[in-house]
Amino acid sequence: MTRLIQIKRGNVRRVALVEEPNIRLLDTCTSIYELAQIAIGAGMKLSEVARQRARHDALDYDPIYTGRSEWRLLPAIDHPDEPARCLISGTGLTHVGSARDRQSMHATATEDLTDSMKMFRWGVEGGRPAAGCIGTPPEWFHKGTGSALRACGERLDIPSYAEDGGEEAEIAGVYLVAPNGQPYRVGMAVGNEFSDHQFEKKNYLNLAGSKLRTCALGPELVTDPEFKSVPVTATIERGGNVHWTKAFRTGESEMCHSLQNIEHHHFKFEAHRRPGDVHVHFFGTDCLSFSDHIRLQDGDVMQVAVEGFGRPLRNSVRVARTEPALIHVIPLG
Repeated sequence: MTRLIQIKRGNVRRVALVEEPNIRLLDTCTSIYELAQIAIGAGMKLSEVARQRARHDALDYDPIYTGRSEWRLLPAIDHPDEPARCLISGTGLTHVGSARDRQSMHATATEDLTDSMKMFRWGVEGGRPAAGCIGTPPEWFHKGTGSALRACGERLDIPSYAEDGGEEAEIAGVYLVAPNGQPYRVGMAVGNEFSDHQFEKKNYLNLAGSKLRTCALGPELVTDPEFKSVPVTATIERGGNVHWTKAFRTGESEMCHSLQNIEHHHFKFEAHRRPGDVHVHFFGTDCLSFSDHIRLQDGDVMQVAVEGFGRPLRNSVRVARTEPALIHVIPLG
């Protein structure tokens, strides 16, 4: 597997190949977006293009990763020119744990199965179709555009209008749509699909609004990773100590939907095949600290570590100190 990072120093952007404990900068390449376009145009693998352009001189990765360098990490993918052309989305109810958590959130005394559990069972029955066949659609949600994407080391926000904020330790697929409308999977990255679970718990119809929050991706893009059964560890640190941690597995063997089925149902929409667009799609999680009654506080640090996906993704929590402000719309007519 090839591991890539995007870094920035002032107005200068670069892409680098990770070769622990160092990184090697790539020649004449300022973004993974640009590198992927070159690979598609040349009919080559992204890893091949990256290794062709890697310089011999190396930089120490540690100071960059820990924020002690002039170079700063960027998200593992972005649209460098138009953030609005990076669509962030996700698939829920893919893991047994996610269905169990949603069932416990929304179950009532008179209802045996919630709509969420019914949808999960449909995925179990039809989410892994035979080759060449179309399976059951998974749950799908929109998280925002590239302006909501944060890098490793940056803060994730609980805004004044939110009721809560909680980590969702996941793997995300990274995609680029070619000039002919063909989507390409550029690679995968560690993700934190940060959401407002308290707001969602009130009513499952709040799910759409609960997802419109900042989220994090990276630090590394991994080309063609193993995605069958991947160990993940999610950790919450408070005051420099581990406050909560849990391990689980993700990947196709741990999910009720195949990767091909998830990708088909995302890119079947014509609007999702616009040439030049970037897509970041979260594949779901199996555990939440929220389910263990953890309420994140200002300054808490969330870490998502995925075996085989490079260094962990770390982000702190920032809670807004202001009261919600009423938004006034001015009539133009």
